Amino acid sequence: MNMEFKAFAKKLFGAKYERLARTFFIYVIVFWGLSLAGFRIRIAPFILYLMASTFTIGVMWQALSSKDNAPYMMHMVMLPLDDGKFVFSYVAALGIYTLFTKTAGLLAVLFAVWDWSLCEISLSIVCAVHGVFIAAAFYVYKKYWYGFALWFFCLIAFSILFWSSPWFILIFLISGIFAVFLLERAQAYSFYLWEEENRAAVKKHTGYSMGRYFFRYLKCHRNYWINTLILWCLAIVLPLFWGEFEIAFAVPIGFALLSLNTPICILISCDPDLGQALRFLPGQKKTFCMPYCLFLFLCNMAGNVIFLMSLEILKGGIRFWMFPAALFFALQSGIFSVLLEWFYPIRGYKIESDLWHHPRKYLVPAVMLLLGGILGAKPAVLPVLAGFMAVEIVILVHRT
Repeated sequence: MNMEFKAFAKKLFGAKYERLARTFFIYVIVFWGLSLAGFRIRIAPFILYLMASTFTIGVMWQALSSKDNAPYMMHMVMLPLDDGKFVFSYVAALGIYTLFTKTAGLLAVLFAVWDWSLCEISLSIVCAVHGVFIAAAFYVYKKYWYGFALWFFCLIAFSILFWSSPWFILIFLISGIFAVFLLERAQAYSFYLWEEENRAAVKKHTGYSMGRYFFRYLKCHRNYWINTLILWCLAIVLPLFWGEFEIAFAVPIGFALLSLNTPICILISCDPDLGQALRFLPGQKKTFCMPYCLFLFLCNMAGNVIFLMSLEILKGGIRFWMFPAALFFALQSGIFSVLLEWFYPIRGYKIESDLWHHPRKYLVPAVMLLLGGILGAKPAVLPVLAGFMAVEIVILVHRT
C-alpha cells in the first residue's frame, strides 16, 4: 500500500510533497488575516458540519472524475495489483489532497470568522473526513445512485435534527464505517474512466456553428451545466441572505457574485488541445472569442434575470436601472472571462479539480464586486461604466 500511495501522492503534491507545505502556509495566512481583521459571522454548528461534509464530497467527486487521472490509472491497472491496497491507496491520496488543499481553505475561513469550541472544530473535521469516504463509495457504486441519494438526504436530515445530540457523531461513524466496508469490496477498475465505445452518431452540418459546439460541449461535460444550474438555483435564494441590506446596494453585489461560474468560464484552460488549435488556425480570435463571449453573456444574464425575479417576489423594490445594470454585469464579466482565457489560460494543474478551484477564478468576480460596490453606492455612474464598456468592445472588435 505504501508504494501505491506514494505513486499517487507524488503526482498530486510533487516529488517532495512541496505543494502541501505551500498550501498550508497560504491557509495559515488567510486564517490569521481574517482573525486579525475582526470580521465575524454567526454560523450555526450544523451549517458548519454540512458545509465541511458537502464541500468535501463535491471536491472529492471532482477529483475522482478527473480525466487527467485516466492515463495514469491506465498504466497502474496494467500492473499486478491488490484491489484492497490499490483502492485505499488511491482514496487516501485523493482524500488527503481534498482535505489539505481544498477543505482546509474553507475551514480556515470558517474558523477565522467565529469562535468555535474544540468539540465543534473536531466534529467539522470528522464530517470532512467522512465526506471523503462517502464520495469514494458513491463513485464506485454510482449505478445505485437512488440508494446513495436516499443515504445522503438522510445524513442531511440527521445533521439538522441531531447536531447537538450524541447521536450525531454515532450516525456519522456508522455511515463512515459502512462506506469503508463498501470500499473494501470495490475493485481497482471501478476508478478507471473507460472510454465510451458506442457513441451516438453525430449529425453532420454543412456550416459551422459555435452555438452548436458549446451545446455539445456541455452535453459531454454534464458537471459543467449542472454547476450552472446550481448557480441559477443560488440566484433564486440569494435575496434571502441580504437581510436588511439596501436593495440598491445588494443588487449589483448579487450580479457580481453570479459571475462566479467557474466551469464555463475556463473552456480553453480545460482543453489545452483546443487552445492550441485555436491559436494556430487563422481568424480564430473573432470566430471563437466573440461567440464564446456571447455564450457567457447569455448564461450570466439568465442568472441575473432569475435573481431579479426572485428579488421582486420575495422583497420587492426593483427599479428600472437594475435591468441595464444586469446587462452590464453579464456582458462585462463575459468579456473579462474571455480575455483571461485567451491571454492567460490556466496551465500546470495536476487534476481537473485544481482547475476548478484555481485562485484565478476569483479575479473576475473580485473586479465585478468592486464595480458592484461603486454602482451600489452611486447608481448614477452606470452610464459612465456602460460607456467605458462600449469603448472596450469597439477596441476589441477592431483589433480582432
